[in-house]
Amino acid sequence: MTAPLTLIGSGMAGLGLVRQLRAQQPERPITLLTADSGDDYSKPMLSTGFSKRLPPERLASRSAFDVAETLDVVVRTRTRVDAIEPAERQLVIGAERLPFDELVLATGAVPTPPFAIPESLAGRVFTINDLDDYRAFHAALEALGRPARVAIVGIGLVGCEYANDLTAGGHAVEMIAPEAAPLPRLLPEPLGHALGEAFVEAGIVLHTGRSVVELTDAGARAGVTLDDGTDLEADLVLVATGLRPRTELAEAAGLSVGPEGIRTDRYLATSVPGIHALGDVACVDGINAMYVQPLQASAKALAATLAGTPTAVRYGPWPVLVKTPLLPVVSLPPRETPAGWRIEGEGRDLSALAEAEDGRLIGFALTGSQVRRKVELARIAPPLLG
Repeated sequence: MTAPLTLIGSGMAGLGLVRQLRAQQPERPITLLTADSGDDYSKPMLSTGFSKRLPPERLASRSAFDVAETLDVVVRTRTRVDAIEPAERQLVIGAERLPFDELVLATGAVPTPPFAIPESLAGRVFTINDLDDYRAFHAALEALGRPARVAIVGIGLVGCEYANDLTAGGHAVEMIAPEAAPLPRLLPEPLGHALGEAFVEAGIVLHTGRSVVELTDAGARAGVTLDDGTDLEADLVLVATGLRPRTELAEAAGLSVGPEGIRTDRYLATSVPGIHALGDVACVDGINAMYVQPLQASAKALAATLAGTPTAVRYGPWPVLVKTPLLPVVSLPPRETPAGWRIEGEGRDLSALAEAEDGRLIGFALTGSQVRRKVELARIAPPLLG
């Protein structure tokens, strides 16, 4: 009989792996442990829900019960694993000791606010990284009974997508970040400024070059103090300052981890035999790409490996499509610092080509009508993990 499989985490990585594995091993016993509701949903859809006025239940395609029934797996929701004991091959869940044969860690990543959040603001300051987070933020918006004034801290991918989505949903948005222009990790500054201009035209207020010093209770609102002394007030604050891989369980169990996640080889194997890592928590051969296509490729490869056909992970030159309809954006960030960016185009229809010393294309960024070049440029760009 095939060894039972235990997974920790029910996000896109965990459920994606189960779906891939079920196609190859319909009878294998699988247990899925999750600290949240276990609903099946598309995480990228979370940052499109407010413009479409979608309640949380519309974002979930299947409940945990339906997942268990459809995929023939044991799903344990609201179950937090306290420790992994590799030598004993068991998980510690409170007083329970749950044995495992093969284990996959798909624990994802956690938002990292760079400042303290007062307890009195717990119902007004949010991060959104899963469906439960979306439920809480959506409920807070609904409770207001009117369009909200939302302060978004961070102008990276998540911050920009929610700024666009909330603005389209009729809410007033202000963005705060120390960087000079939106999407600093994905766009060279001129293209970031183009996106910023589109945001400002839509009514979004940008506080670039500024950091949040303090959040305070301002009665019915949250007070936001910036490092230049500016005081803002918002009904709700959304913190979108980046994610950190959830590696605590793995590190405590003695697995090799680093700032970029649980270290794995190309087969998603960790430093402990029989334990694999997948998704946002995994640093695969030195790379942690927290995007959908690498995650899907990893799930497919790991399913084949677990089914008996060792398959190395490969990532193609997959550009990131940013969900900002106010100005379409596509980016393939270069793995190494380019010798320079060659910027072409007019107005907000811009192409930026990242070039190596020898003139090779090693990445690109596109805005406006230039996003149509994404397929052409991706064909000649190097793979993320070849």
